[in-house]
Amino acid sequence: YALDLPGHGDSGKPEDDRYYHTQAVYMQMEDWIANLKLNQPAYLVGHSLGGYFGLEFARRNPRQVRGLALIDPLYTPDQLSPIMRRLNWRPEWSEKIWSWIPKWLVSISMQLDPTHTTRFPDDARQQIAADFKRSAPQIVHTIDGIIDLTPHLAEIAAPCLVLWGERDVTLNPAYYPRLVSGLPKAQGLSLPGCGHQPHLEQSQTVNLLVTKFFEQQNKPELSTPLVEPPQAGG
Repeated sequence: YALDLPGHGDSGKPEDDRYYHTQAVYMQMEDWIANLKLNQPAYLVGHSLGGYFGLEFARRNPRQVRGLALIDPLYTPDQLSPIMRRLNWRPEWSEKIWSWIPKWLVSISMQLDPTHTTRFPDDARQQIAADFKRSAPQIVHTIDGIIDLTPHLAEIAAPCLVLWGERDVTLNPAYYPRLVSGLPKAQGLSLPGCGHQPHLEQSQTVNLLVTKFFEQQNKPELSTPLVEPPQAGG
């Protein structure tokens, strides 16, 4: 199953800002999972904000999660880049800017980011720009209510795989090793040359790591970690 969070992709895009606040989005995700009526604990994969909601779901519903694969996950407001902090400071301004920016400008701006220039072919940049423009401007409100999960990481019992791009300019990469160190059962790996979207930049590598990690949870005899846990100061 692949879920588009509210305001993204094919999910609903109401105009009421309250629909997009952190707790409201989380409850919609939790209700969606409940409606799947799964007969066993789930494996969750989350990127960025999706990683935040995956961690929160695993914290609140430990018996419903078998494993977590987190790609450049958000878990503390301290990770936010200066640009993201500014968006959070004045979300109503960000919402207007989001509505105004044309698709072609989004595509060009991606080419100015050195982490994107050589990693994404033109068709991928065009698709990312299209996804950006079909998102509801109100999604900038989602990070309004983000809480710092750092004090709660020890409560997350599910095995976790954390993958991140070493050149992430959206979230500070220095915080990912700290996440791995704070989780009771976690493995982590920095992907050289990648930015905030390694699942697009190095899709084969990410898919292989995630698949092997989940297979490992089904076979306890495979006790050797896929990757070595990084040092907290890395």
